Amino acid sequence: MRFEKLSNDKIRIILDLQDLEDNDIDYQSFMSNSSDSQKLFMEILDEAEEQIGFITKDYKLMIEALATIDGDFIITVTRSLPDFDITSAYKKKTIKAKRKSNRLTTDTIIYEFNNSDDIFDFILLLKNLNISGLNAFTKDFALYTYKDKYYLVMDNINKNFENIKTFLCALTEFGKSINNSNLFKSKLNEYGTLLVKNNFYKALSKNLK
Repeated sequence: MRFEKLSNDKIRIILDLQDLEDNDIDYQSFMSNSSDSQKLFMEILDEAEEQIGFITKDYKLMIEALATIDGDFIITVTRSLPDFDITSAYKKKTIKAKRKSNRLTTDTIIYEFNNSDDIFDFILLLKNLNISGLNAFTKDFALYTYKDKYYLVMDNINKNFENIKTFLCALTEFGKSINNSNLFKSKLNEYGTLLVKNNFYKALSKNLK
């Protein structure tokens, strides 16, 4: 974990996957803003105050997070005094953390894409990264459209897939992880429109120039 002070009111925090493993948080939980990831974030802010004197108590915070392809997480924190008395979304609170495996904790994951361009950019990135053998990750891909957005559903995933970290980082580059994936999957089955089943990578790759 590294801290960089960009200005008096802005810092950059750089985490890697080892930092998550040291805190018993898997990639998916961290990216979906779970209670454990919130607890870790509060501990990180305490560490920032101790190491570089960046105090966040009684400040309004703006958080920007980015996952890189090599597995690092870049978090930019900007503080400002609130215009009025509000309860900050990042106010410290006591959370009991459950110890968990350093892997994905679900067999189903869903990512939301804002538009078709983001999906094709994701496919192109996979090609450029030379990530192959996606059938070894899962054979159960499904691409839906629902309320003008696109959703990639992946069932029965292989958590030991060789390129899983790179694949998930690529997903995060263009998509957003959906919480309560099994419940949302039921909603897609009922109200969404299925576009591609299983061979989504092969089907969409044909449309790339």
